[in-house]
Amino acid sequence: MKFTIKRNTFIQKLNDVQRAISSKTTIPILTGLKLDVTSDQIILTGSDADISIETVLDAKKEDNGLTIADPGKIVLPAHFFSDIVKRLPEESMTVEITDGFQTKISSGAAEFTINGLDANNYPHLPELDGNDQIQLSGNVFKQLISQTVIAVSSQESRPILTGVHFSIDGDQFMAVATDSHRLSQRKIKLPQANSGKYDVIIPGKSLVELSRMIGEENPDVIMRISENQVLFTLGDTAFYSRLLEGNYPDTSRLIPKESTTTLEFNAPALLAAIERASLLSHESRNNVVKLAIATEDNQIVISGNSPDVGNVEEQLDAKAVDGDDLEISFNPDYMKDALRSFGQTEILVSFTSALRPFTLVPTEDKENFIQLITPVRTF
Repeated sequence: MKFTIKRNTFIQKLNDVQRAISSKTTIPILTGLKLDVTSDQIILTGSDADISIETVLDAKKEDNGLTIADPGKIVLPAHFFSDIVKRLPEESMTVEITDGFQTKISSGAAEFTINGLDANNYPHLPELDGNDQIQLSGNVFKQLISQTVIAVSSQESRPILTGVHFSIDGDQFMAVATDSHRLSQRKIKLPQANSGKYDVIIPGKSLVELSRMIGEENPDVIMRISENQVLFTLGDTAFYSRLLEGNYPDTSRLIPKESTTTLEFNAPALLAAIERASLLSHESRNNVVKLAIATEDNQIVISGNSPDVGNVEEQLDAKAVDGDDLEISFNPDYMKDALRSFGQTEILVSFTSALRPFTLVPTEDKENFIQLITPVRTF
């Protein structure tokens, strides 16, 4: 195996594949990067058994500056190989297997030799059955991930809640996540109806890594689902993730159908006020912020208290106030995550009682996006 390539191009692809490589894996060969060099392309593969990423560098693309002298394949220690490549002195580099699995990496006057492993021992990537695929705009999919993944659980005691539940039926695509203290649900309409009906749970960690890979150069994401794997295709990069097994709880019954008190806010303005109130609440053991609503006077007061430090109180300016008076306490971190997901928009906050979950929806698109937060009992 021997090839020469532009270093910058190679580093971009290497960075993508490295997202799937962990130094903590129980399978030693998975700490390595697999290079499979054919007569006209290089295939880079990384995996940690949960996520696998494969990307292609094509010799036909002039920008790659790729010339292949000799095909072959090898697995190289990802950490060392990446550090070496990023510090080489020249614009291009040459990689060559010299003796057995010894690999020489050279650029200008610099030359490294590192030991590799037999690529035939590297686990095969999953094969997905069926041709059914879902195509989504990259920007829309990235937004959908950021709006829902905030609510996944970090507790491994209920593994099913560490994922986002995707359900697809015809042209309806719904993503929902909950950690039992909060919930985030987003619906979108697909550009074309899908013949299949899918109900899958994708680990939140996989979606976070996928989201980081979706950039300007990936206008569309193609999604294919099999029994225990999902494949996302972004241009010439394939991202595989395992699916979580089990039944996701029925979250539709958690969302209140009616409310007794509603407030309309500018999301960034409310976020700024919550951030101020949480400066002190973070110093107390329970990390709670209180909202007091007096609808007759249109008075809304937010307050935070820390016995050791002091307290904060601020009157909020709502666009509209309607319904019954209410005092409610909540975790400000959940509220901040929820408000950030709305961006620069107006939102409607709906309450039913001091101890029942309350909801946040955008005023423009109430049906398709909802954040729900469970209040904190303070007495």
